[in-house]
Amino acid sequence: MKEVISIYRKHKSTVDEFLVTLIKNLPQDYIQNADKILKENKMIQLLYAVDNNYIQISPTICKKKHDPESKGSQKSHYFSKVAVDARGFYISNPYIHHRTGRASLSMVHKIGEIYYVFDINMIDLLEELRLIEYNGVYDKIKRTIYFVGAFFLAVVAIALILYGGYEFGIILFGDSETDLLHNIFQSIIAITLGIAIYDLSSQIFEHEVLFRTFHHEEDRQYKILGKFLISIIIALSIETLMVVFKIALDDPSQMLSAFWLLLGTTLMFVGLAYFYKTIKQSSRKEEE
Repeated sequence: MKEVISIYRKHKSTVDEFLVTLIKNLPQDYIQNADKILKENKMIQLLYAVDNNYIQISPTICKKKHDPESKGSQKSHYFSKVAVDARGFYISNPYIHHRTGRASLSMVHKIGEIYYVFDINMIDLLEELRLIEYNGVYDKIKRTIYFVGAFFLAVVAIALILYGGYEFGIILFGDSETDLLHNIFQSIIAITLGIAIYDLSSQIFEHEVLFRTFHHEEDRQYKILGKFLISIIIALSIETLMVVFKIALDDPSQMLSAFWLLLGTTLMFVGLAYFYKTIKQSSRKEEE
């Protein structure tokens, strides 16, 4: 909703002029030609007529049905701030439509003593003007795929966290012969990986399912990747410490292997730091 409004405000004069031209070119008897108008103009959600006393004098005509019960209703609360221009037009501020739940505009065209009201779907309007790229069917398929993928990632994450809790429970209440060091590190690693995968799942769900944007945010995918890598590196660091401790206690002759493992983990930290530095520099250049 915020993004749609932002795009509209940025191109307000162009969009408003397009709407005025569109309405002017419609068959002038709007109510009699309502079905044809709605069929040929995807962005117009509904229309109706109101007299000079702000009483609705026509049914509310939608794409799939007419609402005769709305005829005769009082509309003065809607028209209290309506001020048509010299051409007889008025365009409202964006709002969420009570029937469709979508970002909308209301456009009023006054002809004589009659106000004709058109409710405009902003997404369809901006798509018509090529200000956004949006395909309803493709968007639903994409959201569904992302939802299923994010759901199963969340299930895997929860399973890992539960497994980590199970391992920790064995340490507390299990056999006294349990390898304490091995099990506690195993528990930590499972929980850390579970949190990392769950964080990735929530990021996908939030950005691709709930709040899907209409333009490609250049650094968003890098932020998601960065957060995931941080969790993975933490898990690897814990695993490295476990291996170092085990080698130190069981077989000190293998300390060289532990050194290379520590060096590899350190290089991953350096690589992640360089990754973040590159992204920040790129963002600054774009802002400039």
